[in-house]
Amino acid sequence: LLVFWGPIGFAPCFFFMWLMDKKGLRVTVLLTSSLMVLGAGLRCVPVSDIEIRKKLIHGGQLLNGLAGPTVMNAAPFLSTTWFSPDERATATAIAALLNSLGSAAAFLVGPLVVPPPNGTAGVAAQGSPRHIKDRIEAMLYAEFGMVSLIFSAALAYFPSRPPFPPSVAAASQRLSYRRSFCRLLSNFRFLMIALAYAIPLGVFSGWSGVLDLILTPIHVSQVDAGWIGFWSIVGGCVVGIAMARFADFIRGMLKFILLLLLSGATLASTWFTLTCLTTVTHLPLTTATLYTSCILLGIFLNSSIPIFFELFVETVYPVPEGISCGVVTFLSNVFMGVLLFFLTFYHTEFSWFNWCLPGSCLLSLLLILCFRESYDRLYLDVVVSV
Repeated sequence: LLVFWGPIGFAPCFFFMWLMDKKGLRVTVLLTSSLMVLGAGLRCVPVSDIEIRKKLIHGGQLLNGLAGPTVMNAAPFLSTTWFSPDERATATAIAALLNSLGSAAAFLVGPLVVPPPNGTAGVAAQGSPRHIKDRIEAMLYAEFGMVSLIFSAALAYFPSRPPFPPSVAAASQRLSYRRSFCRLLSNFRFLMIALAYAIPLGVFSGWSGVLDLILTPIHVSQVDAGWIGFWSIVGGCVVGIAMARFADFIRGMLKFILLLLLSGATLASTWFTLTCLTTVTHLPLTTATLYTSCILLGIFLNSSIPIFFELFVETVYPVPEGISCGVVTFLSNVFMGVLLFFLTFYHTEFSWFNWCLPGSCLLSLLLILCFRESYDRLYLDVVVSV
């Protein structure tokens, strides 16, 4: 349920889309970071009553989930507002994937700071409930301090836009909020790539959020699961920024890049799923194979995020970036929420969850194959500028 608050927090994402479109980045970012400060603060309230403490922690998780729409949707809007056409994809990748580095840090810091409850012999004292409670509280206080620092920095200086627009597209008039939704819902090509993004990324987000539970039946510790999650996200960030830089140098290659990434994700997820069924497939189940398949899956899917974002904006321009990307991330969280909802009932056996990964990647690959790409925003910048 603690992980489930993330997709639940996306329910009011349409309000944040409207706020970003009408009031700009500064107001939206300040509201978002204040929600994060309040949510992190609620988790740190020292209440002795365990039931009250539990409700405060769940409330903090919900407030943190409410900050998700801005964090996940603002990258393309930020890159269009501040960067020239030959820098936009790279800026989108950096802004979108730095959020993923926070998730990577969570995979790494959590198991290293907080010991597992079933400590091995010789370190049983470190795994005692009192010691675990102290370490969890120390990590929550540290998170509250970091979020407060980010909010203070945004409050001190975070302009909505540069003094002069960097491109024709940045200065052009966009569609209204209502007309944007009508344009999106009537655009079949947009709906195709929206599903191509939302299904695999939603499944992967839910799967990675409970990766330690999925790997426990095959005797993988939470520390190893944390390292697997960490390297898969870090690798995805590095490859994603490199792919985005390539897309800036050689324009018009977004569909080709996505086909490569989704083909790799389909193969890696199939390898992982078959490896977990070692009693049926007799594939070698080793730490090396698990690390390799999971890390490759994370690299391929995480690095596709900024490429998808750029393709969304190019396909439906002049729909505002925050609205088009907000719709697809909302859909992604719907798929993630549905999977986590089923997980609350079917949590004793995870093979069905593993099979959702290759199925979703293959479906996305087929949708991208059938998609006809266009570059309306790039055409405006190049032709009108000339």
